Amino acid sequence: MNDEVVHREADDDCDEDIPEHVERARCDRLDSLHELSALLRRPRDATGRVGQECPFALVWMVVSVVSPAPVTEAGFMIPITVVEFGEDAERLVLEVLRSGNIAQGPLVRQFEERFAAMVGVKHAIAVNNGTTSLVASLAALDLQPGDEVVTSPFTFVATLNAILESGATARFADISEVDFNVTASSLSSAISPNTKVLMPVHLYGQIADMSEISALAAGRGLAIVEDSAQSHGSTIGGRHAGSFGLGSFSFYATKNITTGEGGMITTDDDVLADRLRVLRNQGMRARYQYELPGHNWRLTDLQAAVGLPQLDGYDAVVEARQRNATYLSDGLAEVNGIVVPTQLDGRRHVWHQYTVRVTPEAGIARDEFVAKLVERGVSAGVYYPKLVFDYEPYRSRPDVIIERYPVAERVVREVVSLPVHPHLRREDLDRIIDAVASIVSGR
Repeated sequence: MNDEVVHREADDDCDEDIPEHVERARCDRLDSLHELSALLRRPRDATGRVGQECPFALVWMVVSVVSPAPVTEAGFMIPITVVEFGEDAERLVLEVLRSGNIAQGPLVRQFEERFAAMVGVKHAIAVNNGTTSLVASLAALDLQPGDEVVTSPFTFVATLNAILESGATARFADISEVDFNVTASSLSSAISPNTKVLMPVHLYGQIADMSEISALAAGRGLAIVEDSAQSHGSTIGGRHAGSFGLGSFSFYATKNITTGEGGMITTDDDVLADRLRVLRNQGMRARYQYELPGHNWRLTDLQAAVGLPQLDGYDAVVEARQRNATYLSDGLAEVNGIVVPTQLDGRRHVWHQYTVRVTPEAGIARDEFVAKLVERGVSAGVYYPKLVFDYEPYRSRPDVIIERYPVAERVVREVVSLPVHPHLRREDLDRIIDAVASIVSGR
């Protein structure tokens, strides 16, 4: 599952009439963002073409139901995502550029080896994006028309699109309101004689109950494809997401580990790993020796150069996200009608998103809640506003089997993701908590 963001640039509408207190808030905030590393100065004139420099060039990221401005009367907008790279990534990218070898090469192999070691599997196969990692995983399993894949109804559309591209039929299983993931019992109820694959989605950074799901798959003779797009490093019982079958990861721009676009497939199966590498390379094992119809699914060394250095500091990134999540949960625990997310026993949550539920007890509808957050200078995301099949292209397809999913149908109307990224300051976290509490209390 690969969530999308909308990128907006404040320098496109730079306004000299910004109130002094708002301008000062903006500057104070920029000073705190790691030596202005989030500030992008681009020479442009008033039309947006190259010309006079605008002093407040800023890229921020917000999602879905609203399009907030970078500065509000409440102060600088707290972004839901901040993407930063260190000097080590810059240095490695320059090395690749200067080498002239920018396509798939030795850095991709290093990235694969390092990622496989992190997940605890024998093989990692890098591909050009997270959606491809799902498509390729299903292609390697050689599904036939009429075969069924059971997945979550509460996911990004890439999950469903990959199933349909494979030629299979999509079925769905309901989720738990605690971790937002499919349960083994709901998967079991959805299995039919045509089922070939179980595809749990490890949503928001917490792995599903793979101990039970893998036992179910083994007992029924089914393959597992783990949609781990948001859960790099998440574990259950010490075992990593992506190690229970074919693991599918995304390195999209806002993921905990990013290469801008990119993906990875993980497996312990030698035969599947070999097939995936051939499929990735136009069906070639060696140049012009074609073994099967394939694709160009390759990642580049330029992208690997961005991703590799992030592996070294990834535990620290997760720890920062965990600290921020704990602080938010402590501060929001007593807010009426707001259900905070939980890290379940025996699991490691990597907090790709910090997602609360705005229940009826809060006395405010979810979308109104998000709008009021924006008014208070807090960006928020709705992942996802509808169940994955609840769109015109899918509702009437015979290869999309839709039933009732009471938990998912309720949760999809309640979820809101708040900023949890590692660049938040304590005052940012306090401001988020105060914004949520004040909205619910009517202040």
